[in-house]
Amino acid sequence: MELPGLAFAVWMFICFYASVDGYPSGKVREACTSMIPCHGSSPQPSPVHTITVNGTEFKPGDKIEVRLSGPDFEGFFIQARDAEHLDSPAVGSFVLADRRISQLLTCGRTKNSAVSHTSKAKKKYIKVYWIAPGDAPKRVQFLATVVKKYKTFWVKIPGPIVSQPNIPSPTTPSRATSEATSTSHPVSYLSKPFNTSGCGSTKFCIRNPSNCDPASAFCFFLSFQQEKSSVFIEMSGPSEGYLAFALSHDQWMGGDDAYLCINEDHRVHVSTASLKGRSPPVLDSENALEDASWRLVDGVLQCSFRRSIRLPAYKGRFNLDASYYIFLADGEASEGGLIYKHHRQPLITNGIYNVTGLPLDVGGSRSPRLIKAHGALMFVAWITTVSIGVIVARFFKPVWSHSFLFGKEMWFQVHRMLMLTTVMLTSVSFVLPFIYRGGWSQQAGFHPYLGCTVMALTIVQPLMAGFRPSRHAPRRQLFNWFHWSTGTTARILAVVTMFLGMDLPALDLPDPWDTYTMIGFVAWHVSIDVLLEIHSYCLVRKVEVIEDDRVQILQSLTSAEAEGRLFKQVVLTIYVCGNIAFLTAFLAAINQI
Repeated sequence: MELPGLAFAVWMFICFYASVDGYPSGKVREACTSMIPCHGSSPQPSPVHTITVNGTEFKPGDKIEVRLSGPDFEGFFIQARDAEHLDSPAVGSFVLADRRISQLLTCGRTKNSAVSHTSKAKKKYIKVYWIAPGDAPKRVQFLATVVKKYKTFWVKIPGPIVSQPNIPSPTTPSRATSEATSTSHPVSYLSKPFNTSGCGSTKFCIRNPSNCDPASAFCFFLSFQQEKSSVFIEMSGPSEGYLAFALSHDQWMGGDDAYLCINEDHRVHVSTASLKGRSPPVLDSENALEDASWRLVDGVLQCSFRRSIRLPAYKGRFNLDASYYIFLADGEASEGGLIYKHHRQPLITNGIYNVTGLPLDVGGSRSPRLIKAHGALMFVAWITTVSIGVIVARFFKPVWSHSFLFGKEMWFQVHRMLMLTTVMLTSVSFVLPFIYRGGWSQQAGFHPYLGCTVMALTIVQPLMAGFRPSRHAPRRQLFNWFHWSTGTTARILAVVTMFLGMDLPALDLPDPWDTYTMIGFVAWHVSIDVLLEIHSYCLVRKVEVIEDDRVQILQSLTSAEAEGRLFKQVVLTIYVCGNIAFLTAFLAAINQI
């Protein structure tokens, strides 16, 4: 479960100081297993540093020289592991060549089984010696994590594989990921794509978009079919990297039971994993899955496997006869099988489901309902009510000055009603993200800061209007200036805030459609404003006749007012229809995610 408020801040603080770069001394035993620094960002693809050794074979007790080199880097972490089981503990021990820049660490029960930096001083290469243990595996591979800067690092850079004598060399280098699936159980190739036969009748299915065909290039599909004491699972979606689903007790990442299908050099590896907070998934070294198969055609990755409903011997595996929220995510993976953070919000079911219960055919959403409501209300407020209210106040005073509504001029009553509606919608929308997050979000960039500023200006406007001086009071001009400048600032910041919010993971509208549509709305509003300004200017010029010809002036004014009233009402009608069209487009997009 994601930690809200103060607890989340404390967690971030601990991660910062427990990371490789956060420990200038390099004592990073917490990273012994994953070799991942807790820096709050994703690793870099395509390593630029290399590991070299001075031999390809070893016997117990042999000393092998290991070098790490490349562009300047600040931190590093080197281990040797069983090349057939790269998630297993470190093997062997190291001897230092230069104690000023490197130090020995103990990972697990093996003393001096890892090497790290001693300071943040920049380095170009590191040399150490690895001592082969008496119980060494047949093949050993060296791995390294390298930190260039705090946010720039590479994890588990694969190095050379060294073997004991008379052991055939591998035809392809092992990858820096769990090989449990390929070594424990054979993996076969799927001859044809999945289909939706049985969805809702014999198997539980999740599809996005709704009712899509898993053979298509845009369909995300997940199905569960109970077979006695086991469940057969199919997963499909457009991805060149990985697909993953997780069972969760809530709608937050962390503490979940995850299953991944990872594309490694056009071969798909199926693995279980555990999720801890927002950290990358930790692949399990023991495999609880059977009958794994895969297919990778035209950018669509498909995999299937079987697991028992209950797995008491495997820690972290949930029982499949209980109800959970179900996550479905996709993302990129490096050539070494390293998992990167999904680039968009995972698909999450709208409720909890028991996949071994009543077969259903359901969908999900990549945006939580509260965030959808937040976006929808803000669009209604700042695309329709406030924009129309400003146009009415700016250009309809002379048109509706002689019409009254509830004892006040019509233009004023319409303007006030629309602006109070804006305040109400903005206030309700403002609290929804805080309810969803349980506090302040540290991952939304400038959006929440600008949103708070807009909310403050939105409250100030009606308070200022409550102290409005009379029409002919000396301070009326000063009030008019402050009222206009505050409202204009709020509108500009609101548009900027909406631009930033549309691409946040929690409300990721289709890109670049969302940007172009918002630009179109701004251009639409400006063009209507300019059109009415030009019309007002032409109207004034039209009634400028000879000053002493009073009859003609009155006749011109009467005719001009009638013509101006009709034109403005037509323009207002067109403007309202246009705003409703933009609003409908945004609301439809929100409903689809």
